[in-house]
Amino acid sequence: MTVSEPIPGHRRALLLINPRARQGSAPLAAARAQLQAGAIDVVEAPWPDRAAGSHALADLIRRHARAADRAVDLVIVGGGDGTLNAVAPALSDTGLPLGVLPLGTANDFARTLGIPADPVAAARLLITAEPRPVDLGEVNGHPFLNVASIGFSADLARALTTEAKRRFGVLGYGIVAARLLWQSRLFTAFIEHDETVETVRTLQVSVGNGRYYGGGMAVAETATADDGHLDFYSLEVDHWWRLLALLPSLRRGTQGQWNDVRAFRTTEVVVRTSRPRPVNTDGELVTFTPAHFKIRPGALRVLAPPPTAVGVAPAFPSLWSSPSQGAS
Repeated sequence: MTVSEPIPGHRRALLLINPRARQGSAPLAAARAQLQAGAIDVVEAPWPDRAAGSHALADLIRRHARAADRAVDLVIVGGGDGTLNAVAPALSDTGLPLGVLPLGTANDFARTLGIPADPVAAARLLITAEPRPVDLGEVNGHPFLNVASIGFSADLARALTTEAKRRFGVLGYGIVAARLLWQSRLFTAFIEHDETVETVRTLQVSVGNGRYYGGGMAVAETATADDGHLDFYSLEVDHWWRLLALLPSLRRGTQGQWNDVRAFRTTEVVVRTSRPRPVNTDGELVTFTPAHFKIRPGALRVLAPPPTAVGVAPAFPSLWSSPSQGAS
């Protein structure tokens, strides 16, 4: 790691690239040149070894945040949603702004905030973008940026290997999902929210912080990452073919209009199950039910377009893209 003297008028950025992300080994010289041309001086540090755990990553960020006259002004992270999830706690603690270079499989957080899919365009955005406050979801103390889920999506996260992500990109989600769908079964969940308790038979419950997840599906049509709320839905379908009929609505975030989908907005919800079930957050299995979800408003600052400029990011491929549009 090379550390140079600060240049007056320049910002200093800690650059972390996750080599295990789908495009983590892609050439980034053009993106680095773009940052330098925009007066952002890069201090690059290697991504900690997997064996070192998340504490090493947090310590690395905090060390650079406390480095007195050599401290960094922002942290630029190259990776996907799981990578960004890993750095979120340290960035929330230090208050350092986050810059995103989308190098993952689905890149749903970048999609939600309108950050360009191309790393060079994303680097160009970092030069002019202002930090904006973004919420964090939390389940049993574990943060999430996009969505946390129990049931089918958690089974999918367990089955979707790193190799499948690298080989098939976002299409890998669809391939593995189709294989799992026919053997999925409903389970009983007890949902506590807003002074009510509901007992449901469901295929999946999802709690969203942002809008997009799973390669471009939407947790709710009007969800944003800075609205101070969680968006909940439960897929209470009794046949797998009903889920197929729901797919277009899941893409648009209008699934809550269906009779067999329970949907509401809240700031806190607890989901209990008769036996412990894994909880998937941003593609990683991190905890088990009972699951206590809550919102942490404005917990992160992210360099992104202003909220009024954000819409669907068409540059990102999705599960519904044709094969020629899939991720490479």
